[in-house]
Amino acid sequence: MEVILIFFIAHWYLSLFFQTFFQHRYAAHKSFTMGKRTEKVFFVLTWIFQGSNYLSPYGYGIMHRMHHAFADTPNDPHSPKYDESLFKMMWKTKTIYSAITSKKMKVDDRFTRDVPEWTAFDSFARSWISRIMWGALYVFMYWQFATVWWLWLLLPIQFMLSPIHGAIINWFAHKYGYVNFKVGDTSKNFLPFDFLMMGESYHNNHHKHGDRPNFGGIRWHEIDPTYQVIKILDKVGVIKINKKKEVQLEQVKKAA
Repeated sequence: MEVILIFFIAHWYLSLFFQTFFQHRYAAHKSFTMGKRTEKVFFVLTWIFQGSNYLSPYGYGIMHRMHHAFADTPNDPHSPKYDESLFKMMWKTKTIYSAITSKKMKVDDRFTRDVPEWTAFDSFARSWISRIMWGALYVFMYWQFATVWWLWLLLPIQFMLSPIHGAIINWFAHKYGYVNFKVGDTSKNFLPFDFLMMGESYHNNHHKHGDRPNFGGIRWHEIDPTYQVIKILDKVGVIKINKKKEVQLEQVKKAA
């Protein structure tokens, strides 16, 4: 039983980390920079740790930029304001994401500028061969180590981790929580202590200052776990934080 619980928790947080670190803060917002070789390493690591849930940094980055540009308007790729249910919102999100990633949807150049793209790798990582391979590995793990029946209830969640992570923020963080800033949309800080979403739930902070690498830091309790890792990676030279955006934090605190 312990093996499955460790496997599930590790998958939850590692998948989420690469989503918020690489696809969100880097691909969509360029909150920091990295070399092209390092970028490709993170493409591969994202595929490994998201597994069957792999999201293209190219498709994610463009769609998320569109979300910020059109937040809570009819052109928003995902807004509870214009969708009747969580399922309908996420299905629309999937459809738009797939169209962007496969380049079947024309988007404005401002959304594609400097978004990391590795077409050959994405084609493999998003393929059914890749997804079935990872799915088979998950089933094997449960077959070997699920000692009680209810552990199998966790397996469908692992198949759907990326959509679940997206739904928590894109639906609930636009409906429930508190705000630090008045913005032109319904974004809220969903959790006062973000132990589940690695900084992502400080959504109101993020919508106010989208390119800041630290989503928290406005109130004393807003600790962003991903930002702590970003600072370490910056210190060891793996990435480089824009220092001007670091200085903005103190200015933002004073304005809050």
